[in-house]
Amino acid sequence: MPVNYGVQAQVVDLRRDIPRPTDRFFVDTNVWFWTVYARLGLAPTPTQPRPNQLRDYPGYLKAALTVGADLRFSGLSFSELAHRIEKTEFDIYCQTVAGMPPNPKEYRHNLTVERQRVVQEVEAAWQAVEAMGKHLDRPVSIDCAATTAALQELKTRALDGYDIFALQTTLASGIAQVLTDDGDFCVVPGITLFTANWTVITAATNQRKLVTR
Repeated sequence: MPVNYGVQAQVVDLRRDIPRPTDRFFVDTNVWFWTVYARLGLAPTPTQPRPNQLRDYPGYLKAALTVGADLRFSGLSFSELAHRIEKTEFDIYCQTVAGMPPNPKEYRHNLTVERQRVVQEVEAAWQAVEAMGKHLDRPVSIDCAATTAALQELKTRALDGYDIFALQTTLASGIAQVLTDDGDFCVVPGITLFTANWTVITAATNQRKLVTR
């Protein structure tokens, strides 16, 4: 069934937007992943991003970098990016195995050469992220107060745990622009969501939350 988004953010269709030097973006992990991970084209077809995701987001990110926009990431970005790269490398490897492939734990601990490949891919991708962006000014602090606040946020907004902590540190750093394909962010008031997610754009249009700069 279609996702029923209650749009609270201001939404910008990035396909019709030109980045500005004054922009300050929190760049979500999906955008970094599609931009910096070199072996994505080898992944099995069912796990491949849609063509527009590979075109629109890296293109917009690179345009933002060219004009000198401020691109930010959090410590959780590394955690998510490393996880997605390892999962994709596992899927690529399983395509090459005759018979029963290993399970993820066996892949991680028993296959030394493959483990080295995963680490190399993560390191190369993260170096590319750090070359293009900067850490948020406020570090991720997942202490008792933060988890209590996150639980309250879960009760009021349909977000996942990673997104809540990312938003906490993003807003604390004075950044209100989020670049992502993840539609969950559209339920957050007080931010401007830059996306090419057609479901979000349609919902924002119908709810008068789509803006043009």
